[in-house]
Amino acid sequence: MSYRKQDNLFEHKYIEAFIFDAEVTRVFEDMIQRSVPGYGLTLQMLAVIAELYAQKNSKLYDLGCSLGASTLALAHGIKASGCGIIGVDNSAAMLEKCKQHIAQSPVPVVLQEADIQGVEISDASVVVLNFTLQFIAKEERLNLLQGIYQGMRKGGVLVLSEKVSFADEFEQQQHVALHESFKKAQGYSELEVSRKRQSLENVLIPEPISAHHARLTAAGFDEVQTWFQCFNFTSMLAYKI
Repeated sequence: MSYRKQDNLFEHKYIEAFIFDAEVTRVFEDMIQRSVPGYGLTLQMLAVIAELYAQKNSKLYDLGCSLGASTLALAHGIKASGCGIIGVDNSAAMLEKCKQHIAQSPVPVVLQEADIQGVEISDASVVVLNFTLQFIAKEERLNLLQGIYQGMRKGGVLVLSEKVSFADEFEQQQHVALHESFKKAQGYSELEVSRKRQSLENVLIPEPISAHHARLTAAGFDEVQTWFQCFNFTSMLAYKI
C-alpha cells in the first residue's frame, strides 16, 4: 500500500518558517524523494550497513525517524538476533503515520515522541541521523554527538546524512544550482523552489563536510568517512572502534 501523496505545499502559498506539521507530514514522502538527490540509495545502503554492523542483542536508533523510511531500511537489513530499533521524532503527526509504516517491520520497533537531544542512547550498535542534525542549532550539535558516542558499543557506527555547504563560493553556487535544477526536473516550479528555499532559511543550517568530520572526531569517534555525495547532499560513517 502506498502512502505517497504529491507535494504541492508551496504551489499556492508561502510558508514563512518550515515545520514538520500535519501539512508537511501528508506529503513528506513525496517531498523528500523529489528534493533530496540520492535519497533512495541512502535508504538501500542503510540496510547494508545494518546487516554489517548490527550486533547481537543490541539497539539501533533512528533519530528523527519521521515516517519511518530509515527505520524500515534498518529493520530489513538486520541479521543479528535479539536486536530492536528505537525511532525518535518530536512530531506527533509524523509518528502517527510512522506507526502505519513500521507495521511491516520484521524486528521490534519502539517509537518515542521526544526531542532527540533529550534521548539517552544506550547499548547501541547502529545510530542513524538521516538529514536530521541540520535542523539542530550549530552550538548544540557536538553535545548531541557526544551523547551518541558514549551510548554506543565498541564496533558500532553512526550514519550521518546531511545537506552540506561549501567554503568556496563558486563550488557553493554550482551545487545550489544543480540541486535546484534537480528539483525542477522532479516537477517543482521555479516559484515552488524559491518559496521552499526561503521557508528553510535559518531553519535548516548546512555546514561543510570538513566541519562535520571535525565535530565527529571531537565527539570521540575514531574514524570518519564520507561514503556518499550527490551535489550538496552527503552521508558519512563515524566508527567507535
